Amino acid sequence: MPSTGYIRIRAFQSRAELPLKDVAVSVTATDGTAIALLLTDRSGLAGPVEIPVPDIEAGQTPDTGEIPFTLVNIYARLKGFEQIENEDVQVFPDTTTVQNLELIPLSEMPGEFDKRELFITPAQNL
Repeated sequence: MPSTGYIRIRAFQSRAELPLKDVAVSVTATDGTAIALLLTDRSGLAGPVEIPVPDIEAGQTPDTGEIPFTLVNIYARLKGFEQIENEDVQVFPDTTTVQNLELIPLSEMPGEFDKRELFITPAQNL
């Protein structure tokens, strides 16, 4: 029986960690299927989003061949900031994963208006 995990987004401006409002965030399955489309609030937070995950028992026994988490991708955009892509974010059963999104103002990088930052999360060594 599948379980549920959660993902919460925290978007902020680089270095100062100032919360960013109205960041457009999409959470997708690794095959590109949309799971959620969100906007951050004035505290820079969005979610939590429910994610179907394997049962907690999948992570309790070694060598089952089943990974005990679900992988999702997160994309974030805000006018005037570099785009963010986080791939293979892991969501575990009965747990809230908090994904920090550090957006860099384009004013710090003139001429990079179409640049995006890609972060790939390595798998847990379970």
